[in-house]
Amino acid sequence: MMNYAQWGNALYRGEKSYDVIGHRKVFVRIAAATVVVVIILVSLLGLQRSIEFTGGSQFTVVGVADADQQKAYDAVGTVTDSSTAHVSKLGSDSLRVQTESLDTGQTAEVRSALAEAYGVDEGEVQSSSIGPTWGQDVTQKAAQSLVIFLVIVTALMTVYFRSWTMSTAALLALFHDIAVTVGFFAITRVEISPATIIGFLTILGYSLYDTVVVFDKVRELTKGVWDQKRFTYGELVNLAVNQTMVRSINTSVVALLPVGSILFIASVMLGAGTLTDISLALFVGMIIGTYSSIFIASPLLVMLEGRRARSRAHDMAVLEARVAGSGTTDGPASGASSVRIAPVIAGHHLGQAAQPRRKNRRN
Repeated sequence: MMNYAQWGNALYRGEKSYDVIGHRKVFVRIAAATVVVVIILVSLLGLQRSIEFTGGSQFTVVGVADADQQKAYDAVGTVTDSSTAHVSKLGSDSLRVQTESLDTGQTAEVRSALAEAYGVDEGEVQSSSIGPTWGQDVTQKAAQSLVIFLVIVTALMTVYFRSWTMSTAALLALFHDIAVTVGFFAITRVEISPATIIGFLTILGYSLYDTVVVFDKVRELTKGVWDQKRFTYGELVNLAVNQTMVRSINTSVVALLPVGSILFIASVMLGAGTLTDISLALFVGMIIGTYSSIFIASPLLVMLEGRRARSRAHDMAVLEARVAGSGTTDGPASGASSVRIAPVIAGHHLGQAAQPRRKNRRN
């Protein structure tokens, strides 16, 4: 049984290969179905938006001896509907209570109820309010930031790769990543705050980086692909996916370790609500981004290229060359099982015949 390093080397040389491109229709259909389900879930469940988006009243209680969140819900319930309240811990001796918009009288009553519930002075209970106009402005700015990001990414991808198929596949993979992450927040009912939007933009950048790494290898292996008749475009893309798979996994693990630590600290040690929004967005988004760069972006690239007459003609030429060479009609290979790179053995001497010969010079 090979170890992790041997497995990575075998993938790079083509001695071991996973036929990702051969099953591209399956992966793309799963991704499309997932996006449709997410849209339905978000439409039915909605998103749990934070007070920064919806507006409301916020109370901060500091110096409490017992940070039991139920006391806050009971205190709010004596004044208004507690089902609309959201309570989160801030460290070990503070809490944050968010409610619907309250008038001046209700705000004073909630402050008194919270102070009594936790046995602190009313001066230890701070209150503030966020109007609906400000929340609407935050929502518009968040949407604008996402649109601007996607427009810039589209331009950069088109210029960098000089291929509309690569830029389109990368953008569709990004759309899948953001859709799945938003769907996860809709299902888990975790609040979406401005910090979550920052997390969304971060994971889009991470996913884009991982896709660029794969596509760079694709561009390297497919250089001059139309001038040879040994391998199809899909086979070389599959080899690129296998060669970059270990790198993608290693990069993701290294990135997920600190994010996972922040998520653990936010959820377990500090209590739900503190740093959970951004850390959860990063944690889920990085996993989805790594998956999409391998199993969505690359298959989409091959599917888009396969719609071009040049690619179809080249695949037929490869098939005809294989039939003429082997006498079999197995059809164009969709994977990279036949694409191999000769291993380089350190310190291996190729013999005197492989050495350059010095030409005789005449005086």
